[in-house]
Amino acid sequence: MTFKSTSGPMLAGLIDEPEGEVRGWGVFSHGFTLGKDCPAASRICKQLAAEGVGMLRFDNLGLGDSEGDWGNGSFTHKVADTVEATRFMADRGTPAELLIGHSFGGAAVLAAAPDAVGVDAVVTVAAPFEPAHVEHNYDSVLARVMEDGHADWMAGGKSLTLRKEFVDDVRRADLRQRIMQLKLPLLVMHSPTDTTVGIENASDIFNTARHPRSFVALEGSDHLLTKKGQAQRAARIISAWAHQYLID
Repeated sequence: MTFKSTSGPMLAGLIDEPEGEVRGWGVFSHGFTLGKDCPAASRICKQLAAEGVGMLRFDNLGLGDSEGDWGNGSFTHKVADTVEATRFMADRGTPAELLIGHSFGGAAVLAAAPDAVGVDAVVTVAAPFEPAHVEHNYDSVLARVMEDGHADWMAGGKSLTLRKEFVDDVRRADLRQRIMQLKLPLLVMHSPTDTTVGIENASDIFNTARHPRSFVALEGSDHLLTKKGQAQRAARIISAWAHQYLID
C-alpha cells in the first residue's frame, strides 16, 4: 500500500496482518538507509503479526519502493513521515497503539511520538540518543558535502546524494526535550555489545525519560539484529511488554 509523504512523493509500505485474534496495531520506522525489508524491520513485524499485532512498515523517501529522492529528505522529514504513517493507520480504521523504531528510526519515533496519532506506547531498538550519531556513516564525504553543498555517497550498495541541508538538519535535532515530554510508556532495547551504536545511548535515553519506562538488554545481538532468532526474540519481548497498552 502507499500513502503520501509530507513532502509530496508517495511512500510504499506493507502491513503484516495479525494472525488469529487481533491484539492491536503498530508502525515500524526502519534504520538510516535500510528500508522496510531489512531484517530488523521484516522479522520484528512478522513476529509481532504472528502474535496478533498488525504492523505497518514503510520505506522512507527515495528508498526501496518509495518515490522521491533520498537526498531531498532529512531527519525532520523522517519524523514527519512517521507521524503521517500513524495518521494513515488511523484513517484506515486500525489506529497504531504501538510505535517502534530501530536505530535511526528509533530516534525518529522518539521525536515523532508526541505528535503521532493514536499511539499509546513507544519502543526503541538500538537507537542513538543524538541523531547526529549517523555522521559516522558518511564521514568519508562529509568535508566535500560541507564545501560543495552535496556529494554522491554509497550506502549498502545504493548510490545516494548527501546534501548539506541533511547534515545541518540532523545536527540541529535534539531529542532531550522530546524524551522528557514523552508522557507515554517507553521500552528501550539495546545490545551491550552493539559496536555501531554504543550501549551508552540506551542509558542516556532511559535516564532522560520519565516513568513508565523499561529497559531490556538484547545480549548477544548485533546492531542490525541479523543473527538467527535475534529479531524474533526482540519482537516477543515487545509483544509481552506492550500487552497492557494494546486494545482490548
